[in-house]
Amino acid sequence: MTTLNLFSLITMSAAYCFAGISHFIKPAVFLKITPKWVPYPEKINFIVGLIEIALGSALLIGSTRSYAAMGVICLLIAVFPANVYHFQKALKKGEFIIPTLIRLPIQSLLIYWAYTFI
Repeated sequence: MTTLNLFSLITMSAAYCFAGISHFIKPAVFLKITPKWVPYPEKINFIVGLIEIALGSALLIGSTRSYAAMGVICLLIAVFPANVYHFQKALKKGEFIIPTLIRLPIQSLLIYWAYTFI
């Protein structure tokens, strides 16, 4: 693995671990963008946090890296509706429209980034 690939891997792992921990430290941030149709939003927030930490950690282990990368891709697809919902809320409020809009195509880049570790 090149130094650049290693840096990329560690960055990705840290980002998902940080995001997962954030679900526990500031759950209100995530609950605000959880679509109304999601059942048991507090439990889902907790589970997503655990999954992000687990996937971020598993990325660092050679034997689980490709599975973790596939899991990250699945997770990104699963949470995409929440990002769309967040954008729709931003449109209604007239706040944070550009950042929430930019976040949508960034999801594709994150999927590609994870794909590079499969």
